[in-house]
Order: sequence, then C-alpha cells, then structure tokens
Amino acid sequence: MDVNTILGLINTGSIALPRFQRGYVWKRPDVSKLMQSLYKRYPVGNLLIWETQATQDIIRGEQVLGPGAHKLLLDGQQRITTLYGIIYDKVPPFSDGNPASFRNLYFNVETEVFEFYGPVRMKNDPLWISVTEVMQKGLDPFFERFAALESKTVYFSRVNQLANIKNRFFHIETVSGTDKDIDTVVDIFNQVNSGGTKLSKGDLALAKISAYWPEARGEMQVRLDRWRQAGYDKFNLDWVLRCINAILTGQSDFAELDRHAFDAAKISDGLKRAEKQVDAALNHIAWRLGLDHQRVLGSPNSLPAIIRYFDKLGKFPNQQTIDRLLYWYVHAMLWGRYSGPVESTMRQDLVAVDDNEDAVATLIELLRLSRGGLHIEAQHFTDWSRGSRFYPLLYMLTRVYGTRDLCSGIELKLSLLGKMSYLELHHIFPKSKLYQAGYRRPEVNALANFTFLTASCNHKISATLPEVYFPQCEAEHPGVLHSHWIPKDEQLWKIENYRDFLAARRELLAKAANNFLDQLYHGELSQFTVTDRFKQAQEHARPVSVISDDEEAVLLEAMAWMKSQDLPAGEFGYEITDSYTGGEYVLDLAWPRGIQTDRSEPVALLIDEEVDTLRAAQHVFNCFTSLAELQAYVQRDILGEFA
Repeated sequence: MDVNTILGLINTGSIALPRFQRGYVWKRPDVSKLMQSLYKRYPVGNLLIWETQATQDIIRGEQVLGPGAHKLLLDGQQRITTLYGIIYDKVPPFSDGNPASFRNLYFNVETEVFEFYGPVRMKNDPLWISVTEVMQKGLDPFFERFAALESKTVYFSRVNQLANIKNRFFHIETVSGTDKDIDTVVDIFNQVNSGGTKLSKGDLALAKISAYWPEARGEMQVRLDRWRQAGYDKFNLDWVLRCINAILTGQSDFAELDRHAFDAAKISDGLKRAEKQVDAALNHIAWRLGLDHQRVLGSPNSLPAIIRYFDKLGKFPNQQTIDRLLYWYVHAMLWGRYSGPVESTMRQDLVAVDDNEDAVATLIELLRLSRGGLHIEAQHFTDWSRGSRFYPLLYMLTRVYGTRDLCSGIELKLSLLGKMSYLELHHIFPKSKLYQAGYRRPEVNALANFTFLTASCNHKISATLPEVYFPQCEAEHPGVLHSHWIPKDEQLWKIENYRDFLAARRELLAKAANNFLDQLYHGELSQFTVTDRFKQAQEHARPVSVISDDEEAVLLEAMAWMKSQDLPAGEFGYEITDSYTGGEYVLDLAWPRGIQTDRSEPVALLIDEEVDTLRAAQHVFNCFTSLAELQAYVQRDILGEFA
C-alpha cells in the first residue's frame, strides 16, 4: 500500500491507533533519517496492522472511526505519523506528537541532505526547499525558482524524487481472526517491537480498562495533575493503577484487575476511594512528619499498603495507630523497603494488611526482620548529598522539632508564608571555605553539615564561618543553636575541627531521630488536627524549595530547560550500584532510560562529582559535567538543531 493511500485511510477513519500504543516519541534526527532513507529508496521496514471490528472506545486520540472493518496500526506509528505530519503539516488525529518534531523540514537540492530550517544558512538560498511545500504543491513552484540555475535539470529531477516519496510502497503484515484478543495482540506488539518501548503490565491493564471506560486515562490524569500542583510531581499512571488495585483487590499484580471482571463503575469507584485515601495519607505524612513535597516524600510505593489499610477499616484509626503506621513508613523510606522489585514487596505488605489482626505491627515486624533492626545510629548520617535516603529524615526533624530560623528565631513550620520564608538548604560550614581548607566533596556535602533556614537568613549568612555567626545568632535568640542540633563545644565551630564537628552532630541527630520515632511508635506524641492541604487555596508560597548552592541551582535550571524543550526533566538524586565494585552512588540528575525513553542512551548530569562517582556512572551513562555540555548534546543528538 502506498503512502498516499495509507494517509487517506487515516483521514477516513479506516486506519487508527489502539489505545495501548504509547505516544509519538520521535525527535528531529529520527525524522531526518527516515526522509533520507525514503529519498534514497532504502528499506524502511514493513507495517503491522491489526484488522478488527474496532469500536470508538479502544482507539487512541480524537479520530472518528469510519464504517466497516478497521485497521489498527501496531507497528509503524512513528513512521506514519512523521509522513502524515510532513505532508499535511499537522499531526494525525490519533497522535499526541509535537508538530515541532517534523515541521519546517528542508531539503538541499545540491547536497541532497535534509535539515530543519535555519534562517542564517537557508534564508534567500534557492537551493534549500521546504519538504512540506514539495509534498503539497509538487514541482510547479520550483520551475521559476530554478530557471536561472545552471543545474536546474538535475534539481528538478531531485525535487521529483522527493515528491515521489508519497508514492512509496509499504508492505503490510495483517493480524486478523476472532482468536486475536487484546492479550494476544499486545504480545505480538511486544515481540515485533522488541527494539523499542515495551508495553508494561500497567499499560496493558490501562488499555483493557479504557476499552470499557474510555475516560479512565483522563480521569486518572486529573488526579495526577492535582497532586502535582500540591508538590507531588513523580506519581504516574502505573502508580495510580497500583493504588486502585490495592483498594479493589488488595493485590499488587495488575492481572487481578482483569480476573475480577470489574466494570467502569467499579473502577471509577476504586479511583475515587484511592484518591480519598492517598489524600489522607499525604496529609498525615505532611502534618505529622513534615514531609510536605515530593523531594522528601520517600518511595510512593509505600502508600498502597497505607491506603489499603485506611480503606479496609472504613474509618480512620486513632492517632496512636496512625503514628505507628507513620513509624513504619519512615523506616520503610530510610531502609529502602521498595528499592528492589516493587511487586513482590508490595504483595507481602498488602497481605500483611489483610491477613493480620494487628496489621501495623505485622508491617513493622516484616521490616524489622528484613533489616535486622530499626535503630538509627550516628554512622547513618555519614551519607552525603541531597540524594541520600537520610536527607528527608533531616528535613523531617527540622519540621517536627520546631527548629528555629537562626536569624529571626521563628520556628520553621509548615505554615510559613512569604517570598523569602520558604526553606533553603544551608551548609553550616560554607562550601567555599571548606574547599579552600582542603576538604573533599563528600565531607563538604555531608548530611551533618546541612540544616534548613529561610531564604533571607541563608542569604544573610552566606559564606560566614560558624565561629563568627553562631555566637551572634545565639546571643540574639537563646537556644536557637540547640534547635539545629549544634554541638555546644565552641572549639568544634572552627574549620580546623570540622570532622570532629560532623561526628558530634551526627550523634545529636541520631539521638533526636530515635527519640521522635520512639514517641511515634509508643503513641507518646501530642494529639493534633490534620489539615486537608488539598482543599486549601494554593496561592500562598509553600516551603518546598531546598535550593542552597550553585550546584542545585544548576540542576534545577537543567530540569526547567529540559521541560521547555518538551523533554523529560530527569530524576533528581538517582541511586546506582557499581556492578564492578558494589559501591553505591548518587547521581545528581539522570535519565536512566534515555532522554528519548528507551530509544536513546542513559544520560547523567554530574556537577563537581567525585572521581569514583563519575567512574561508576560512566559504566552505564553518558555523563556530562556541565549544563552547557548537556544542552549541546540534547540540541545536537536529540533535537537535531545542529544537524
């Protein structure tokens, strides 16, 4: 079947895209390569079609199906979307692709190369012609344009060769028959698409749900957007489905949703119940523990067990029981309860919730057995960087103990308002002075050198040494140093005794952490009222920022820039294990599945990293040590702007 016919069938609704297909992911370099291959008549692969009596609810996008049998595109979405976009200058009705990926593609009739429009090189140069113009108008516009050129005959021939791409024939393999249900078709899709992005179990579960509840994806996205606005921006559709599954079946395996043969009303009810219980869990975690945004939340995969417990009770338990559940949650975060295979761990915890009279005690005991103990030692605060699991614990202690701002003396509570009152991460001993004194990065960025202040105070102290600003702060606000777990010995405030300061503060932090967690476990904390953060107006500034230094500012700038390019922002503080040494490292910012998910190499941005971390990362990741290097790579290899 030729390209013209294929695109015509899309316009009439005879060729569509099934819901389980993911979106358009190609970037400009992919588009250029396809067009180059088509122009040179190189093989570009077959198309795979699922021929079925489709209904509107199983197809993707806004496309309206035509009458009769339909052809659902299983393999070839990226190629056909690209051709449709170039020829019609818009995305096909089944696509959510970015038109910038294929718009303004130009062809040089002299060099026979494809590049995206660049005004400096192409403006007023008749040798550069718009590919879309050729596809839509044919050769007519170019007779006058090339009339005075010496090689006009050659150029006309090349334009004609370009225009004939619309007549390029694609061989089509067809899957048909009543025995080809969606499970079989998805299996075929994964086999054919072995080099691309596989469908996950969650993708398949959502595809099946969407078949009888077309609004499912949109309804779940509404919840994700709502949580994102409240500061929780790493939840995804798979996670929402896990929550629904936990509520409706008490299981972690997505297949349970299919086995129970739920209808749209039941799934919708499960989503509403999951939303209610997730809100409740996040409210308790925020107000009781002070963990009020995604960066300090810990693993979201701990939440399905909590929401299953809440939903199963039918009412919220007493405060003492909730506190013990939060005790489990904090330790699950600290010891990486969900850092391994998620499904088996979640299954174990959900079974504990359903099959035990004292479910919370069973959850705690399971965690204790896997760890060999849950006591926090000073050595656990020897970690460094904001990627450490104990970083959220430091933030939590600041919240729950009423740590006071060093400059104003006010408690750093959740309700702090004002542009300069959000929390920033503060290096107690300034980085610049520590580097000058010969300390290495792990020591400079040790957790025991971190505390939190308001932005205004952080800026005021700047690079002042503790032996100078500590006495001033304590004189103005007696007891303020104690609220930050600062050792009393003033000799430890001197930079030459920095390592002894870290050791002493680690002891104080471990004691404070164990004291608070023991109170949680034994129900000895004072009662309080949980405020529903999700019903509050969002216009007030919330203390969610933890920017404190040039490094993190660069990382956040990188994330913002990536988003501005319609690319994933990356994972902050990504943990890896060196397969050669077994050492554990934290990468500042990483794209472990590639910037083009599963289609490009893993990438990491490492700012002023230690050699060991860089060496470990380079076994797997393409590493960049500056934002400029990363941007150049993205523009060249992902966006193709310098092709």
